[in-house]
Amino acid sequence: MLEGKSVKYTIMIAFFSMLLFADGETIYKKKCASCHKEFIPMGQLKENFVEYNNTKLRLKGPTLNQLSFRLKQNIGDPKGDEEIHLMEVSEFIKEYVYNPDKQKSVCMDEVLEAFETMPSLKGQISQEDVEEVAEYIYHFDKNSLRENSPQYVGFESALKQAKNENKLIMIKGSSEHCHFCKKMDREVFSEKEVRDVLERDFISVEIDVYKEKLPLGITYKVTPTYFFIDASGKIVKTVPGSFDKGDFLDILSEVKNLKKGAKK
Repeated sequence: MLEGKSVKYTIMIAFFSMLLFADGETIYKKKCASCHKEFIPMGQLKENFVEYNNTKLRLKGPTLNQLSFRLKQNIGDPKGDEEIHLMEVSEFIKEYVYNPDKQKSVCMDEVLEAFETMPSLKGQISQEDVEEVAEYIYHFDKNSLRENSPQYVGFESALKQAKNENKLIMIKGSSEHCHFCKKMDREVFSEKEVRDVLERDFISVEIDVYKEKLPLGITYKVTPTYFFIDASGKIVKTVPGSFDKGDFLDILSEVKNLKKGAKK
């Protein structure tokens, strides 16, 4: 009985958390969305600010995925307790929206240069609403990456699918706190062009090498490393390192050509 009650309470907590998250999103869209777009891949944002000084996208303010990522990296301890970290980020946002100050901003200098200091929202949004928006912002980075990433499956499922669909498998060997793994996720794998190629021509598997062994006795030296494997379990190509979108698309094209060459 106790176990059953515990499950019910867990479901209730999850349900109310979802309601709070939805409320934060609603408030954000009502109060903030006119100046802050939700998601643009980091690669496009980097190009816009570094190479074009915001003349390409002409954004009115930092995007939500920019804010979410920078806040979580620069406020409090990103590797500590998540609830405490959320509270730290929430307090920072609350102070900032009421008393905006570019000197306190977490955005990069080249981003800040493109915008004026935001107007104070004092008297326009309650502390309770700010807290709900803060929770939405805090979780947005992780949620948006998941929604805009290729579909990943387990290795055994990938082998079966590769045989049925005559595709290659790409194993992404990464780790939770790997800087270049995160860079690839944000600047390359979140790009629609890359996702389309991977989902059309490959079966993608993601493995945290610190939490799970790589299959087939595969070893690695650095993260990220990408292992391209055929349906028989043979490694076609191993590619370590971090790349921009164009270079990674070239790698995928090269691997596809290796597969075609093997058939001849």
